[in-house]
Amino acid sequence: MCGGIVGALSLSLKAEVREKRWSLFSYLLAYNIGRLSSYVLAGAIIAALGSSLSTLISPKYGHEVLQWVAALTMIGIGLYVAGWFPRFAALQRIGSPIWRKLEPIGRRLLPVGSWWQALIFGLIWGWLPCGLVYAAAIYASSAGSALNGAMFMLAFGLGTLPTALVAGFFAGQVMQLTRQPSVRRSAGVAIVLLALVTLVFEPTMDHTQHFKSSLDEFHHH
Repeated sequence: MCGGIVGALSLSLKAEVREKRWSLFSYLLAYNIGRLSSYVLAGAIIAALGSSLSTLISPKYGHEVLQWVAALTMIGIGLYVAGWFPRFAALQRIGSPIWRKLEPIGRRLLPVGSWWQALIFGLIWGWLPCGLVYAAAIYASSAGSALNGAMFMLAFGLGTLPTALVAGFFAGQVMQLTRQPSVRRSAGVAIVLLALVTLVFEPTMDHTQHFKSSLDEFHHH
């Protein structure tokens, strides 16, 4: 799980950095600024592609089709993270070609000894194949525009920031915790529930917007 990766990142720092709390915090912050920047870029790219794809599918219903595909894929990822659908691991291979090119660059930065190295390291590790990030990115594909996709992934990244910082401070304990089946199951169930919520509420939001537009037209007439 991704929390274990964050712990591994902090362990890649030089010993003198890890021993000083303020220094460790500044490096972890740099990691996460890099990580969030990668998420924002990925969200913009994926949402732009998703917007074009929805138009190709159907100018009228393409967005709804994409929302359903995204939600069902998220459910599959959730079941995989929970350990109930191991075959869905094949999805993570989508990002493997990019990761194979970036990972050697990241390894050359080890051990991380400066703030700028930490920032670049975070930019690279933000592209690491991860089920939780993939779930968010797939949802971002139905955001409707590159800007919306970027903003959604930024919000997702900021939501993970407190956990990532804690994971960095308590690297060893967090890495052990993320190996627990109960933790993985909880994360998987959370992803499935999020997917179900998007299916229930997004159509309602669309209908509400349509109703408001109709009222506006009525008032203009």
